[in-house]
Amino acid sequence: MIAPLTKRKKKDGTLYERPEHIEHLLRELQGLARDELVGRSLIRDRSNPSYIPSECLVHFVRASRRDNSEAWFERLYKTLLDRVSRAIPRSDGLGNTTSLTRERIREKAIDRFIELVSEDRISPSDRMDFYEVRFDLGIKRLRLDAQEQAWRDESRSVDLDEADTAMESDSGSVVVDRLAEDISSDPLFRRKLYAAIGKLPPEQSRTMHLLLNGWLTHSSDPDVMTIAKTLNCSDRSVRNYKERALKTLMALFNQGDDQ
Repeated sequence: MIAPLTKRKKKDGTLYERPEHIEHLLRELQGLARDELVGRSLIRDRSNPSYIPSECLVHFVRASRRDNSEAWFERLYKTLLDRVSRAIPRSDGLGNTTSLTRERIREKAIDRFIELVSEDRISPSDRMDFYEVRFDLGIKRLRLDAQEQAWRDESRSVDLDEADTAMESDSGSVVVDRLAEDISSDPLFRRKLYAAIGKLPPEQSRTMHLLLNGWLTHSSDPDVMTIAKTLNCSDRSVRNYKERALKTLMALFNQGDDQ
């Protein structure tokens, strides 16, 4: 049975409902073998009769929590995140101010979607319901919200920006330290964690491996080898790789779950 949505419209208080064709397709897809469902989810051509709309994919990602299957969630989540990534325009790669702003907007939007999925998996609510109704519009709204946030960030003073960065770095370091402790004390967790890290995008995967091995993200000493120098990128890029990797890993390894 496909559970109804619980989110209500602000205008009249009525419940959100999935489009009829999405409801029909969900009932059809829930009878498929998991391998077939995953295979069809990889189809990108929307004109293909076997294409699975993103609204349906969001539903199955959310529903996977009831299966208590990390592997099943991981397979679906990876495909969904790829769709989100492709739905948000990349920067032109020129490295100018406009290009960097666009990339920050893209990263903020993707990060926010990851947070929503993680929160929904840990404590289900109606915040993800809209993505089962109009996925593309939901992603567009994320991008616009990220755009406003990026513009606000750019208007801050340099001192405030550096303070925020330090706070984010400290928070991420605590999580990394805890992961390192769990790795040393739990061989099973270690295997699962490194398997998950290996499936992250290359820059995020390399960053996490280096962090867990005690490498510094940055240093004022030019002779100290840091992650940024190793990856040939900026300190900001390393922080972004770390934050995005940690959010993904937190979605896979829920606090309180028996992993």
